[in-house]
Amino acid sequence: MSEAYITRIAKFLPNKSVSNEEMEEYLGYINGKPSKSKAIVLRNNGIKSRYYALTREGAVTHTNAEMAAEAVRGLFKNNPAEIAEMDLLSCATSSPDQLMPSHGSMVHGSLPETASVEVVSPSGVCCAGMHALKYAYMSVKVGDKQKAVSCASERLSSVLRADQFAEEISQLQRLEQNPYISFEKDFLRWMLSDGAGAFLVEPQPNESGISLKIDWLEGCSYANEYEACMYMGADKLEDGTLQSYKDYAPEAIHDRSVFSIKQDVKLLGEKIVKLGFAKLKDILEKKNMSVDEISYFLPHLSSYFFENKIDDFLKMNGMGIPKEKWYTNLVNKGNVGAASIYMMLEEVFHSGALKKGEKILLAVPESSRFSYMFCLLTVC
Repeated sequence: MSEAYITRIAKFLPNKSVSNEEMEEYLGYINGKPSKSKAIVLRNNGIKSRYYALTREGAVTHTNAEMAAEAVRGLFKNNPAEIAEMDLLSCATSSPDQLMPSHGSMVHGSLPETASVEVVSPSGVCCAGMHALKYAYMSVKVGDKQKAVSCASERLSSVLRADQFAEEISQLQRLEQNPYISFEKDFLRWMLSDGAGAFLVEPQPNESGISLKIDWLEGCSYANEYEACMYMGADKLEDGTLQSYKDYAPEAIHDRSVFSIKQDVKLLGEKIVKLGFAKLKDILEKKNMSVDEISYFLPHLSSYFFENKIDDFLKMNGMGIPKEKWYTNLVNKGNVGAASIYMMLEEVFHSGALKKGEKILLAVPESSRFSYMFCLLTVC
């Protein structure tokens, strides 16, 4: 089989950075009042700034597909005509602009300068970006494609705006109940960001400069063991099952903000670290690999709250990675879901610090129903 190399990485961030103090100016005040949980959540997640595909007045500036297309164009900025040689477009997101057509098709439609190519659209949440990469990796590995592009993008700001919860608040007021949305919904308003990243995967490394050889990609899901933790377009029932938006009357969808994104915070804290990083231990043992071989560790963190928990778990299981080898950009990019790992690797790739022979471990946990993806890269 051929080898597969990440030869170029690009990202796209919409508009200007938004500080913590500005967030509600963009997302709005629910019921005209500041959030009770905002300060607590931001103190725990450690995020200082992020990006929104919105104006301060709440108007949309970019679709999800448009941001992904801009990231893909960034791969070919030095030779724009070369984009016509792309032979695979693998696009991931947890926040497509529509249910149909597929997100990948919409991204391709935003790239009229490309040729007719194979398009795939892995679904999911944070791991979806890694699934997109694995499809590109396998396509190059078996010799089927020569210039495969994987990309990941998110545009969640539009479902975090205050106006998305207006009907639910009105319903609570009519029932004379506390007119605040639940913490499971408000929590994620201060966690999520917009943006896109893209990789070019080829069977040969760059002739000059560096490339990243994809040594392996491994993933797993624990959905057979645990109920959903993060969900959208559904509500969780008392028995832990999800009821789809398709099974609600139209008025109930608005009254209950069914299309808001929600997270079971208690379940998240109990399971997200233990499940995934126990699996990492199994993977490293199977590969007969020691963490001492790793030069850079890029864990996708939804919150810095989990940084020490991951560190403690790795040390407890004999896999401790010194903190000086860790890299994350959560503090100034926010949690961009499926695109976060692309943005982190883009910064490391262009940092000028990488040396040939160094190994980079990517780790992406996904809380939606506890899925995980891990990837080992070698600088060449």
